[in-house]
Order: sequence, then structure tokens, then C-alpha cells
Amino acid sequence: MEEYFEELAAEMEKPVKHLRAELTKVRTGRASLAVLDDIRVEYYGAPTPLSGVATLSVPEPRMIIVKPWDPSMLPELERAIGASSLGITPNNDGKIIRLVFPELTGDRRKALCRQVGERGEHAKVVVRGVRRDYNDLFKASQKEGELGEDELKRFLERVQERTDACCKLIDEVVKAKETEILEV
Repeated sequence: MEEYFEELAAEMEKPVKHLRAELTKVRTGRASLAVLDDIRVEYYGAPTPLSGVATLSVPEPRMIIVKPWDPSMLPELERAIGASSLGITPNNDGKIIRLVFPELTGDRRKALCRQVGERGEHAKVVVRGVRRDYNDLFKASQKEGELGEDELKRFLERVQERTDACCKLIDEVVKAKETEILEV
């Protein structure tokens, strides 16, 4: 039965990792290369991430520079960035593309915090779904006679403790991101 708890820990860690990855893409007052992770550009007929066709850098807190390895890719890169959900107009000077991130307004910061909170709640729902699945598994084992009443109670308590720990961790991750967003 101990292997179930190892699986449980791994299953509950997945939504936390996913949440962390998603939150790196949420814009704060600073430019982050993570916001470009989902942008793909056609390169020799295959969708390729920006980092696969250009050098990406953050020379200033609110600017990203995209320098393509092949200058003929500039128009395609500009088109892909413009079509993305970033909401930023790329500035093409013929050699590089500059992405200047405007300062976040108070309303935009609040909206981003709300969005972060919603993503955190979604992660908690996934964790609770894992808890439900493992509780059902242990209850079925008890009905089949593999577990006694006391063992079942102890296992359900361990599942709940793990769930509470994951939910607390999710709250901490969300709180840290909200603090980062609200920092002016």
C-alpha cells in the first residue's frame, strides 16, 4: 500500500508544477522570456519556438530583444509575435525586434491577480480530484477485505494531510506571484 502513497505524492505534485509553469508566463512589471515560450514561427515548414531561430535577451527590465540568426526571418518573427496574445507591437529595425512592455496599470495588476487566483483554484480542484480517486481506491480495497476499518481511516487521514499540504503550497505560490504583480 505504501507505493500508492508515492503515486499519490507524484500525482498531487503535477498540478503544482503545472501552476508554476503557467505563472511564469503571467506578465509582471518586468519582461520575462517565459512569455515567448508559446510563440511558434514557421521555419522550413515546421513550427519552431522563437528560441530555436533567434537569440532572446532582456537588456532592460521592460524590454526583450529578439535577434534572428537568419535576418530573412525578421518579417515572419514579427508576424508571429504580433499575432500572439502578448498584446505588444514588435518594433523591427531591420536587424532585431524590440518588444517594449508598457508599465502595468493598477486595474491591469488587479485583473492579473484575479487570473492568478483562478489558476490556483483550478490547481486545487485537480488536487482534490486526485484525493477523491485515492479515497475511492482505498474504500474499494476495504470493501474487498484488503483493509481493515482502522487502516482505512489512517490511509484516508494520510491522503487528507497530503491534500492539505499541496493546497497550502498552491496558496503560497499564488500569494508570491500576486506580490510580484502588485510590486511597483
